[in-house]
Amino acid sequence: MAQTREIQNRIKSIRDTMKITKAMYMVSSMKVQKAKSKLAETAPYFDGLKRQIADILLHFPEIRHLYFDNRSKDMMETVKKKGFLIVTGDKGMAGAYNINVLKKAREVIGNAEDFKLFFIGEYGRHAFSDMADHIVEDFHATAYNPSVYRARVLMEYLLEMYDREELDEVHIIYTRMVNTLTEEVVTEQLLPLRTSSFLRASMKEKGDMAKDGDYLIYPSPEQVLGSLTKNYVTGYLYGALTESFASEESARMFAMQTATDNGDKIMQDLSVQYNRMRQAAITQEITEVIGGAKALRRKKNRKKAEEA
Repeated sequence: MAQTREIQNRIKSIRDTMKITKAMYMVSSMKVQKAKSKLAETAPYFDGLKRQIADILLHFPEIRHLYFDNRSKDMMETVKKKGFLIVTGDKGMAGAYNINVLKKAREVIGNAEDFKLFFIGEYGRHAFSDMADHIVEDFHATAYNPSVYRARVLMEYLLEMYDREELDEVHIIYTRMVNTLTEEVVTEQLLPLRTSSFLRASMKEKGDMAKDGDYLIYPSPEQVLGSLTKNYVTGYLYGALTESFASEESARMFAMQTATDNGDKIMQDLSVQYNRMRQAAITQEITEVIGGAKALRRKKNRKKAEEA
């Protein structure tokens, strides 16, 4: 009976754990939907910024700006100090989500010597403890519940270091959500921005009409471009953070579903094992009762024979 009691306790423990995994699945599912909804709400604004930047670059090709890769040649030759913004989660229990980001980050960093690491999410910071000398210690940001305000704070921090020439390039490594079932870790150059990508997007959308029209910009194309760029970088960061958050919760959602399914299978196996042990115990008890009855019958028969 001690063994059956132990199996009962295991079944109860697994059932309690499954309640938790089911609840976490529901919570993660709601977070994914909320993140996708927030991203959809802000996308039109930031897409508009991208089009405005493309129009300025297209109609004022002579512009040279610090935040774009069309800046002066001598500055382009001094790309040495790189910054890597790595977006992970604050905690685990999300399948291979964090592991995939960290693996990609180490591949991208490669043999770089002069670089700084910026982490969004504590998981990545702890995992890169072997590169502690490169981690920017006063940079702390959570991956939970991203917002435009937080993205703007990150933008100001990174652009300040870029303006002071503490960084020549900034790359971001994050997880892009392809769909609910598929996600991929991507690396993008955040600074300086690639002029060609803006021009290609504009030409693809408008064709030959992209160059039509005359532009008069006040106070100057450079100043307006600088202001638009800061807002665009904010939007890009917000999009990356939100997609990463949605990807993390999606991975956690399916990890919890897998845990629930595995728990259900283990419970079924334990139930079969428990029923077999119960059946064996009952059979043993019946055998003992029958054996005892037979012994009593033999004893009575022997006593009768002696009396006769």
